[in-house]
Amino acid sequence: MRSLTLIKVASAGKKKSVEGRVNAVNLEDEERVYLLSIEEERGSSSVAMEGHRDDVVSNRPRKVYSDDQLAIEIPETAHQISSDSWFQVGFVLTTGINSAYVLGYSGAVMVPLGWVGGVVGLILATAISLYANALIAYLHEFGGKRHIRYRDLAGFIYGPKAYKLTWVLQYINLFMINVGYVILAGQALKATYVLFRDDNDMKLPYFIAIAGFACGLFAICIPHLSALRIWLGFSTFFSLVYIVIAFALSLRDGIRAPPRDYGIPGSNISKVFTTIGACASLVFAFNTGMLPEIQATVKQPVVGNMMKALYFQFTVGVVPLYAVAFMGYWAYGNEASAYLLNSVSGPVWVKTFANISAFLQTVIALHIFASPMYEYLDTKYGVKGSALALKNLSFRVVVRGGYLTVTTLLAAALPFIGDFMALTGAISTFPLTFILANHMYLVAKRNKLTSLQKSWHWLNVIFFGFMSAAAAVAALRLIAVDSKNYSIFADI
Repeated sequence: MRSLTLIKVASAGKKKSVEGRVNAVNLEDEERVYLLSIEEERGSSSVAMEGHRDDVVSNRPRKVYSDDQLAIEIPETAHQISSDSWFQVGFVLTTGINSAYVLGYSGAVMVPLGWVGGVVGLILATAISLYANALIAYLHEFGGKRHIRYRDLAGFIYGPKAYKLTWVLQYINLFMINVGYVILAGQALKATYVLFRDDNDMKLPYFIAIAGFACGLFAICIPHLSALRIWLGFSTFFSLVYIVIAFALSLRDGIRAPPRDYGIPGSNISKVFTTIGACASLVFAFNTGMLPEIQATVKQPVVGNMMKALYFQFTVGVVPLYAVAFMGYWAYGNEASAYLLNSVSGPVWVKTFANISAFLQTVIALHIFASPMYEYLDTKYGVKGSALALKNLSFRVVVRGGYLTVTTLLAAALPFIGDFMALTGAISTFPLTFILANHMYLVAKRNKLTSLQKSWHWLNVIFFGFMSAAAAVAALRLIAVDSKNYSIFADI
């Protein structure tokens, strides 16, 4: 690293106060040296300067860090940060993409797109999502601060208005994902019940209520994201159970079944809207809108370790998703169910094992996507100390229990909320994970990007802006259609 020009302050008869805040120094090898909170009070009447660089560095800086060292400035948080290995973080990411949502991709993605569109779309979505997440990961320590929340990063780059807007978009997005998880957990429980009793006494809203209660208990017991630890192992086991069973039973059914119809169903106008909705589902599968919050838990060096976790997620982690999505579509064609375990045939005990595993994994996965809300509330109200302290335990019971009660109530009232989630994805997932990712990187690195690179990022911003608008229109149409078919607290 090139040496820095120093400012020598010589003492004289008269005292002068020198206070300054030093910005990041861009070096030719693209290493950055950050200096924070320089405050000097020394007698001086003359200042001698060496060199001709524009960098301003005090002779007594409080802290000097490079990108490879510990983060310079860390915002206050009630949760643990910088404590997890990249491998653990990789499993957190993999738990998210291989949740019970994967059991619906055969019907939600492959059926509207067909073989060519579905396969090519999933591969492109994987590559695009890895790229967008990498952009966010590289900005984690931008400007000498560690941005442990998505809204912090947006606010640092754009200002307070962007901070508030990003906060709203992110939590609406995560809240709707959590609602979807409660519905999924309820559907898994109902599918188990139907295997033994098909008397229709227990409705879907009842199972959603049971699922919400289970999610609340788990949220109370697990104080923060890093505390998942062994539960990530259970999550991986549960994921493998329902994915392997769904794959194996679909394979058996596909071998025995007559030729399937792989044509895209619906009228021409219907195909247009369902295709747009399926494209939105493609990117929804890989993106969370909370990458900085997950990256906050990883050990130093945070960028390097986060990239390892992302590479793990988008290589090993996507294999189960691909396997169950393609196999389900191959076995049942355009009649593949929105919950694949409802389509498969096989021993009751095997299907029960798969459904219970899907339920348990969903409880764990929901906790990941609810963690940013928990972190905000815990930090805001100063929750510190032992997680088992009566005060902290009571706080989690009341606050997290209340949050999940509202989530469960909405899930039970609107079990066809997938249409609303599509709208939420259009107005929040696309902007957060693609539009903002490219534009923030463009703004942050504008002095280092070539004209071609700038054009590339602008192309992404415009393209995903168009996709966001198109997906919103398609989602509104779906809401209008399905609202005529379903009532509140419907049993579907």
